[in-house]
Amino acid sequence: MEIGKVFLVGAGPGDPELLTLKAAKALRSADVVLHDELVSAEILALIPARADLINVGKRAGQKSVPQEEINKLLIGHALLGLQVVRLKGGDPFIFGRGGEELEALRRAGIETEVVPGVTAALGAAAGLQVPLTHREISSTLILVTGSSRNSEHINNWPEKLPSNATVVVYMPGSDLAALQQRLLASGVAAGTPCAVISNATTEFEQVHVTSVASLSGSPSLAAPRMLVIGEVVRFAEPSRLGEQFSGFDFSNDSASRAGENAK
Repeated sequence: MEIGKVFLVGAGPGDPELLTLKAAKALRSADVVLHDELVSAEILALIPARADLINVGKRAGQKSVPQEEINKLLIGHALLGLQVVRLKGGDPFIFGRGGEELEALRRAGIETEVVPGVTAALGAAAGLQVPLTHREISSTLILVTGSSRNSEHINNWPEKLPSNATVVVYMPGSDLAALQQRLLASGVAAGTPCAVISNATTEFEQVHVTSVASLSGSPSLAAPRMLVIGEVVRFAEPSRLGEQFSGFDFSNDSASRAGENAK
């Protein structure tokens, strides 16, 4: 029997219009789709009715399919000669365990193609009109996760975060007080603006803009969440900013203005 092929596909942050043309093509030709919990219903509706849908999503505090079982499902369906899509929220290789699945598929001799997606950090920032990098304010972008197989990863931040860095925390968890202390210990100024974003790019999106000093008092927004920290948050669309940041003027000399406002 001819062996099938597996596509590791990024579904983007939620808005179906952010799905790439290549991802849509892979979905149209799929025999079976193993999808994350975070893939939106609108994107799942694009999959042909003839394809088998298997939810292998993971949610904190809920029973989920072990990664080893997901790997076996991918390999097993491919060995049946089927075209398999592993559909992941965001991008497969940004905190999406795509690397683990690629390793397992390679060991099994399964042909695999990776279709990148718009990762959540980019989608969330674009929705807020926040440039994650800006040559006058932020020339460094750091992506970290509050959830890791190795729990020490989140604790191994640099002792000193660059003052010109934008930090994006995927899945920051509910203990924002601990995260606040970690940021302050890394040299992030207390007045640095940050945005907690829930369900980015979807109709359920919620945004709370605050400062590092007030981060621990942020409301508990629904998962999935992410946190953007840095002076670039001041560029957010004005209606999204609170009174603390609403007077920011970035028309000229934006770097010095951001520095003054952070004091």
